[in-house]
Amino acid sequence: MSTSIKKINLSGLARKLVLDGLLEDEKARSLLEEAQKKKKIFVSLLVENKLVSSIDIALAAAQEFGAPIVDLDLFEIDPDVVNLIKNETILKHHALPVFKRGKRLSVAISDPTNIQALDEIKFATGLITDALIVEEDKITKRIDRLIEGQDGDLSAMTDDEDYDDLDDLEVADDVPQDQDDGDIDDAPVVRFVNKVLLDAIKKGASDLHFEPYEKTYRVRFRIDGVLMEVAKPPMSLSNKIAARIKVMSRLDVSERRVPQDGRIKLKLSKTKSIDFRVSTCPTLFGEKSVMRILDSDAAALQIDQLGYEDHQKEVFLKNLHKPYGMFLVTGPTGSGKTVSLYTGINILNNTDINISTAEDPVEINLAGVNQVQVDERTGMSFEKALKSFLRQDPDIILVGEVRDINTASIAVKAAQTGHMVMSTLHTNDGPQTLTRLQDMGVQAFAVATSINLITAQRLLRRLNPNNRVSFEMPDDALKDEGFPDSMIEKGISLFEPGEVTEDNPGYKGRAGIYQVMSISDDMKRLIIEGANAVQLADQSAAEGIWDIRRSGLMKAADGLTSLSEVNRVTVE
Repeated sequence: MSTSIKKINLSGLARKLVLDGLLEDEKARSLLEEAQKKKKIFVSLLVENKLVSSIDIALAAAQEFGAPIVDLDLFEIDPDVVNLIKNETILKHHALPVFKRGKRLSVAISDPTNIQALDEIKFATGLITDALIVEEDKITKRIDRLIEGQDGDLSAMTDDEDYDDLDDLEVADDVPQDQDDGDIDDAPVVRFVNKVLLDAIKKGASDLHFEPYEKTYRVRFRIDGVLMEVAKPPMSLSNKIAARIKVMSRLDVSERRVPQDGRIKLKLSKTKSIDFRVSTCPTLFGEKSVMRILDSDAAALQIDQLGYEDHQKEVFLKNLHKPYGMFLVTGPTGSGKTVSLYTGINILNNTDINISTAEDPVEINLAGVNQVQVDERTGMSFEKALKSFLRQDPDIILVGEVRDINTASIAVKAAQTGHMVMSTLHTNDGPQTLTRLQDMGVQAFAVATSINLITAQRLLRRLNPNNRVSFEMPDDALKDEGFPDSMIEKGISLFEPGEVTEDNPGYKGRAGIYQVMSISDDMKRLIIEGANAVQLADQSAAEGIWDIRRSGLMKAADGLTSLSEVNRVTVE
């Protein structure tokens, strides 16, 4: 036995381990002989016999051969790359393809002296092979998981015959030139994120939520105003998904302590692209990312598509064409305020009118409109933008949102001095908007004399016309819901969703419900006298102006939506 051991010369990794004092000379020769006889890998025998730790072997190999050492746990390996070689080759050599860039294939291996493995992979793939040194125990576990199919959760989520071009999706200005994100670009997490974005577009989602929790991770879409879970990727991918989204949005990947805002332009083809507004926020268990899909087609909607009743549309258009005054749209986030404003702007957008907008952010580009991005970090506030607009010969000014007294004061003064000012507020209805402006510090007289129209709105889901069933309610119940006596006497048939399936949903699309309140002389008088929101609401009702709930009840009576949906989005 001793004679055969002496015939084996120590070289390469074995010699390095002996010189470093990590392995005895005689033991090294014995293991080398055993590896030859049993056709096993020398490094595997070292780890199996617990003679040298995996990390010490990897460090010694990196020092001896000058190859890079990497942590295999940080790599998400694309199954398509693994499939470039047979499982038998992977098991035989303990060599695992990690990622491919052009004609080069990086191969994770614990013993870089295994030239036979690299040559065999090079011959099988036709690619130039580069060795990455990894720890033996980690590559063993990863190979076992891959071979047994336990590492395919993420890839399974991206298997979809409708999305064969996932890898061809292009993100405009994806990565800054000084940032090397080759590893991220090759990871299957890219395919997963791309598929999620494409699914959201395909399903008509308005928002996407990527949410990490203590033991789970979930992705939700907001479709027709309602959130629904669509995927549960492994929790271990939380940071990688957040990093990928931040790279796409040109955000600081290394900053995880503060919220960040960005934007993605996803090019689906040479002629089609979709914009996403991105917000990240640090939570207890990682960064939550929320994307809003900015649909440029929504900006081209005609007013008849928004859901205004005929008498509401008439009041809307009459006030829209006034030469000066304030035109306000109110409602909570996600209620369609921007679409209503853009619809009005498109109606007014002619070559003989100068239109300027100050928005945070500019969601949709409008041809022929001068749009300014508000950014407090650079000092471009709504207030500064408004002051600048007034020196640029404006006809119409759109302010994304009235947030403070300074912006409100300038907007009111502009409306009083011959300009049409359009803007939004986060209030529940028209009367509350009038009192809200006064609470901000705008004088009652200025409110009364500057505002022409307030449109409060909500979005509710439309019933699927192919999947709805009718039902009757007692007259007393209809009256309790708020239906007027005149309608109850004529008879009301209501509808609700039928049996819901994936192919036949109960709801499909959304429509707006509105309170369109023009400011009459009597309303102005009440404002100046200091009337509260309740008194102003009573005056509005006396003038025959529908509140949002009344508008919703009409949609239910017309069979456009269900009563339960009206109750969901309005206050009884």
